[in-house]
Amino acid sequence: MDQNTPSVVPAQHEAPKMAFDGKDIADNKVMAALSYIGLLFLVPLLAKKDSKYAQEHAKQGLVICVAYVALAVIGIIPILGWFICFFGSLALIVLDIVALVKCLQGEFWELPIIGQYRKEVKL
Repeated sequence: MDQNTPSVVPAQHEAPKMAFDGKDIADNKVMAALSYIGLLFLVPLLAKKDSKYAQEHAKQGLVICVAYVALAVIGIIPILGWFICFFGSLALIVLDIVALVKCLQGEFWELPIIGQYRKEVKL
């Protein structure tokens, strides 16, 4: 291979981008952002059944809420559970903030590791 020829690096596995209607995003951006503020994920989940954008964010908010509950249960275990709960909660807070910012920018960002479970929510 010639030194001047750029090498082609195979792309990392990326989740396919979800396509949403621009009007849907513009109309429901703030409502979808509620999904990342604790139990307020219920508002777009129940009130915006017609918005795919709000529904996908609300389902992701539900997954985050379930993860917080799981961490709280793990936090009952002395010492090891406390560490897992503490660092897991910090990670979820960071994910919450990033997802909230992406939502307000009109994008959908699937959460790493736990985001795939959003697809299992059938409402």
